Amino acid sequence: MLHLISTSLSLRCRHVAALPLHLRLCATLISGENQQTVQALYDLSVDIQKVRKLKGWVLHQSTAYTKEVSYLLKDMGAPGSIISRILAVYPEAVLCHPEQMQAQRELWMTVCPNQKELVGIIEKFPASFFTSSSHHDNQRHNIAYFQSLSLNKRIITKLMASAPRSFSQPVERNEVMVCALRQAYLELGGEEANVKVWLQKLLSQNPFVLLKPPEVLRRNLLFLKDVGFSTAELLHLVSKLKGFVAELNPDSMRRSLAYSQDTMGCSEAELRDIILNCPALLYYPEDILAERFEALLRAGISMSQIMDTPTVLELTTQIVDYRIQRLRERGYDVGAGSLEVLNGTKKNFEVNFGKLQLRRERPLFNPVAPLRGDD
Repeated sequence: MLHLISTSLSLRCRHVAALPLHLRLCATLISGENQQTVQALYDLSVDIQKVRKLKGWVLHQSTAYTKEVSYLLKDMGAPGSIISRILAVYPEAVLCHPEQMQAQRELWMTVCPNQKELVGIIEKFPASFFTSSSHHDNQRHNIAYFQSLSLNKRIITKLMASAPRSFSQPVERNEVMVCALRQAYLELGGEEANVKVWLQKLLSQNPFVLLKPPEVLRRNLLFLKDVGFSTAELLHLVSKLKGFVAELNPDSMRRSLAYSQDTMGCSEAELRDIILNCPALLYYPEDILAERFEALLRAGISMSQIMDTPTVLELTTQIVDYRIQRLRERGYDVGAGSLEVLNGTKKNFEVNFGKLQLRRERPLFNPVAPLRGDD
């Protein structure tokens, strides 16, 4: 009996010793994992510990297609480093059936035929590519619908990548929302010839607008009309807000408008003009607005300056403090000058800052030119 036990233990020990070291450690530390999946991911240089921490359940699935995912991506031109990054971030990809992956590849290439670009999209939005096969029909129908609207292929690709739910849902829902957007644009005075361009800009800025019910859009437009915006002003406002007009609701807008008017001490007509220049005031909550007003005032900027350049309120307090510090180092008084130099994106600020620097370094007079004496 003891001999049999000894023999059994000996065989088990030889079996364990035959396994690679990292798998012996895995088997010891983590029970129930699919060791073939772990091994395949390890061979692809995927961070196993990261997968365990974020998506450990994937490693416990009995069926996985890790090598098949790797072959597909490699065949599309993806280098090993990108494949390992994709699988570390979205290990669920290994659960997709090979036929499903190939079907997705063919589907996406109808709007993004460049495989290198498609690999870049998969790297950024892996969940959008490795999706359930139950959505394939909806995806195909939605692609066909948006192509029928003559939308740019890049716009359709961006929609599929950043808002996959809009392509997974039945095409009828997207048709209803697009119809509502088109109708609103035309009712506000937009021209039929410009609908396509307007719609492309709107969807590229906020693809999630397709997931909203049309009633939200109509309710928000009605509220803004009741506030006093004219039809022409509403068209301007909707164009600047892009699809974000569907993200709002009357109660939050009412509170933000009341706070802004009370803080700036302006009339309703003045507030509407400010909103037309800075629509963001409609969707920033009161606490965010309070923080940004206080930061600007604390820096020595007057309320009249803010009202003249309200888009400065779109900047976070950290960005405002940093830019003001840089301007002061150059001797620029933000409390006396224009806030336009403080405004805009990082790139715009650097351009404006450079121009300001050149102006300060330029001589006040031409030393070569003769001085004009008294007549």
